[in-house]
Amino acid sequence: MADGPSVAGPFSAFQDSIYLDGLLTGETPAYPIDASDLEAAAGELLEPGPRGYVLGGAGGGATMRANRAAFERRRIVPRMLRDVGGRDLSRSVLGTDLPAPVLLGPVGVQSIVHPEGELATARAAAGLGVPMVASTASSYTLEEIAAASGSGPRWFQLYWPRDNDVTVSLLARARAAGYTTLVVTLDTWFLGWRPSDLDRAYLPFLRQVGIANYLSDPAFLAGLSKPIAEDPTAAIAHWAGMFSDPTKTWDDLAFLRENWIGPIVLKGILHPDDACRARDAGLDGIVVSNHGGRQLDGAIGALDALPSVVEAVGADLTVLFDSGVRTGADVLKALALGARAVLVGRPYVYGLALGGEAGVRHVLRCLLAEFDLSMALSGHAALDELDASALASD
Repeated sequence: MADGPSVAGPFSAFQDSIYLDGLLTGETPAYPIDASDLEAAAGELLEPGPRGYVLGGAGGGATMRANRAAFERRRIVPRMLRDVGGRDLSRSVLGTDLPAPVLLGPVGVQSIVHPEGELATARAAAGLGVPMVASTASSYTLEEIAAASGSGPRWFQLYWPRDNDVTVSLLARARAAGYTTLVVTLDTWFLGWRPSDLDRAYLPFLRQVGIANYLSDPAFLAGLSKPIAEDPTAAIAHWAGMFSDPTKTWDDLAFLRENWIGPIVLKGILHPDDACRARDAGLDGIVVSNHGGRQLDGAIGALDALPSVVEAVGADLTVLFDSGVRTGADVLKALALGARAVLVGRPYVYGLALGGEAGVRHVLRCLLAEFDLSMALSGHAALDELDASALASD
């Protein structure tokens, strides 16, 4: 299939290339277009452990369902006879220029769905100019991911360790590798109750998958009495003992500011009071997120939480959104409710499972093309035109 549009061209041209390929060669897309079909195809391909880890959520899945229900309740209200012949989807977010208001959210242990894992994802994202938020819990080191990204924009997500020396070391490495913005996840001090993983006793980290950044970190290694090869069990135990620290409070944020030069974003904010505390602590941004429903069963849908958070701090903080995003129309809805940009997670992992770098690129092109068309068909040529008046609720 044709490669589709360049970063500078209209993303909707990808749709034209699909139809043209079908006409001229009879070729159809190598991977599913529809988000549900994409998930189903990835689920069929993956082994039970990885399938449950990626597709599953906390408890009975109520939060995952709430995320989708929040999108379904809101309907786009198209406007007519507006000039949408040329559209500008670009946006600057915390000093990072984006061709569209979309980032790849942090997803760990990507090698469980494809051997190239985060490296394939980084190449696909960089090729489209879309920032990748690399997870602390990656299968490859943050330096290897940075190398795969080349000159592409990249942010670093921190699972805040209990060990301050390891934290400082990870932050220094990330800055040296060209990561510009720090995203600190706040909702994973404990792993959520995940039946699909518990049924199989499946936790990749205990098999040294997803802890490459620790096993390559000098501060982490300094805490081991023996080399990893001589006592791998001790290394895993050392990781487990420091992975997170549930005693952290708002007062501890000053430590991160002292050790990171650049914007800091807190991920996992759902309550407007917490958003205000992030603002008062001098942070640069927040991500309204419930971890895609993977942590707390029965939590509020992230999109339902977004308006009150934006109302509380929208003028003072960069508000990003994550959780439940599947389509270009979803991106439009989140932006209309006040998000500056949107992080997408599971869909690109499904693409990774199906086709590595090519699969991720396919998913991103589909998402961006649909968003581009959703903007045009709803009567909007620029992102700043979007507000709550673009939506109606059931």
